[in-house]
Amino acid sequence: MLIPRYFFCGDFLPFYDYFLSCPHVRRSFPRGSMLWQTGEPHSAIHYIENGSALNFALHESGRRKLISFHGAGTVFPGYHRRDFKIERTLATQALCDMQVLEFTREQFSRMFAQNTALAEAVVSWYAAYVNRLLFETVHQEYNSSLVQLCNLLYLLTIAREPACPCAEADMTQDELAELLGISRVQLTRALSVLRSRGIIATQRHRISITNQAALAALCSSEALGE
Repeated sequence: MLIPRYFFCGDFLPFYDYFLSCPHVRRSFPRGSMLWQTGEPHSAIHYIENGSALNFALHESGRRKLISFHGAGTVFPGYHRRDFKIERTLATQALCDMQVLEFTREQFSRMFAQNTALAEAVVSWYAAYVNRLLFETVHQEYNSSLVQLCNLLYLLTIAREPACPCAEADMTQDELAELLGISRVQLTRALSVLRSRGIIATQRHRISITNQAALAALCSSEALGE
């Protein structure tokens, strides 16, 4: 049974040679630069060769809501033919130096129509992305701050795909709070509980999981795929 994902990578690795054979532009984005800004339409589709990016929404109140991370071997944003207003509130920022293959919507549309396997992969990717959003709407919202944090750390680290193994979360506490949609005070309390139980160790911009079994025991069944 599949579990929710916050970090997407490796989904389209089998299509790399095919992407290279199709019309595209290779682009580089330095760390901290924007792949696109809020208010801009998603006119370009990127296959990420290396590096990773953060996707977030900017609310009219000025608050930022982190949504997902996208790394090497995946396509972002996904391909579709609609122009959703809410997408104009989204932005994507390079977390490190990135290199991508850039396609226009028209180019990707032809690829989508010509390559059945790619079309199926795009649909499957969207299903996984929707599953992540439904997980937050249906389950995370009703969990305590501690359980929300445990679920997030588990899904970001222990349960990552084989292509992206990691037992650490390289994020600031502000970023964790923005990803969970909780206050900094709530997050600090939850981190303190996990530290006191020997489940995590914290350093500047980094949280290391020191007891994976104990972390999993505090997660909700939805995060564990049970």
